[in-house]
Amino acid sequence: MVLGRKLADRTEKAERVGIMMPNVQAIAPVLFGLNAYGRIPALLNYTSGIRNLSAACQVGDLRLIVTSRRFIEQGKLDDVIAAFEADGRNILYLEDLRKEITSFDKLSGVIRSWFARSIQKRSGMAPADDALILFTSGSEGVPKGVVLTNANLVANTRQIDLRVRQFLKPDDAVFNPLPVFHSFGLTAGLFLGLFGGLRVVLYPSPLHFRQIPKLIAATGATLLMCTDTFARNYVRAAEGDALSRIRFVIAGAEQVKLETRALWDRFGTVILEGYGVTECAPVLAVNLPDAQRFGTVGRLLPGVESRLEPVEGLKGGGRLFVRGPNVMRGYLDKSAEGGVLEAEDGWHDTGDIVTIEDGFVSIRGRAKRFAKLGGEMVSLAAIEALVQQLWPDNSHVVVSLPDPRKGEQLVLVTDRGNADRDELLAFGRDEGFPELWIPRSILVSNIPVMGSGKVDYPATVEMAQKLRTML
Repeated sequence: MVLGRKLADRTEKAERVGIMMPNVQAIAPVLFGLNAYGRIPALLNYTSGIRNLSAACQVGDLRLIVTSRRFIEQGKLDDVIAAFEADGRNILYLEDLRKEITSFDKLSGVIRSWFARSIQKRSGMAPADDALILFTSGSEGVPKGVVLTNANLVANTRQIDLRVRQFLKPDDAVFNPLPVFHSFGLTAGLFLGLFGGLRVVLYPSPLHFRQIPKLIAATGATLLMCTDTFARNYVRAAEGDALSRIRFVIAGAEQVKLETRALWDRFGTVILEGYGVTECAPVLAVNLPDAQRFGTVGRLLPGVESRLEPVEGLKGGGRLFVRGPNVMRGYLDKSAEGGVLEAEDGWHDTGDIVTIEDGFVSIRGRAKRFAKLGGEMVSLAAIEALVQQLWPDNSHVVVSLPDPRKGEQLVLVTDRGNADRDELLAFGRDEGFPELWIPRSILVSNIPVMGSGKVDYPATVEMAQKLRTML
């Protein structure tokens, strides 16, 4: 109530306010404070670079950016602030705001909290109104502004809760190192715990592989929200029984590898792989301890409708469309009526190619991550899974690059120094893969990763193009 009132004094009702902060305690009262007074937080991905950040501010029509001096200094983001100011945007540092807060403000905040419901009503904020803006990661192109309503977010936490509540204990605690500008880190990592009465531990960076297992042990956390890449690195870096209290790792954003499951087996930890997209607040499906099928992302959540549309040249499965209470209001678009481009009849095109068997959803890949070779649609994700099976201790990405003779050519980017194509070709034949599916060339390099833990595909393609040119 105190922060919300202070922020409301500087903004207008229904104004979008840029938030550029890491996972620290202050992020929760900032988000809820803005919401309580009818303002709309727009969460900025500070790892996405100046170009994407400037584009997000322009798309969101953001006048004010709320951040922290300490964060800007430690994150070396002065150039980003300079770019914001050059664009005419105002910067509000929480440290400066804190100095303005008096004892009277605190007392007034306590009194207003007794009348929070009536204050919320006066704010004009309704369930169907915009609650916050998230920007897609840009893993497949330029980020879009995703408009999520209050109902979307509450519905998604309730959908997840309906599935997992029976497996949770009153003293469970969530450890969330994923940034809240990532929808999984926001809904599953923050809202699910808070709305469900669980203690939530936020940590500013998922990249501190050695520190995080120690903090998990120190905080007594029992549930870990992360991606496969981070889960694998945490368990490798953990000393002794630092991770022994973790009952469940809830993993999303990328496929969980068998090696990761094997590493966590020594603690008796169950990894529950799920699936979601930012536009759906984000969770759509999740495996459960008593209903789990490896290689799938589990069954769709209650209230989610689905349909598959066939893809030319692809046998089996289809493009997944979904509809439900958690599906966004739409994308920010100044040319659309009301400034938001809404989905037709509430259906959202996920852009993912999936199969559904006995209710379990298997992700075959992004529609944009298929290459057409010899008239056949080839899944780059399937080839990556093959390579991962051969060389499980390394990271691999398959990209499709233009080829003057064949139109497209598959290239493997890997951090395995001695990766050999003949070995991969032989392994692929043994696994029943046609030679057409085996990448024509291999490039050895570290693979770009975004702050959310996802592979940065545009950056990987750009890097592969440059490396191929140099060879």
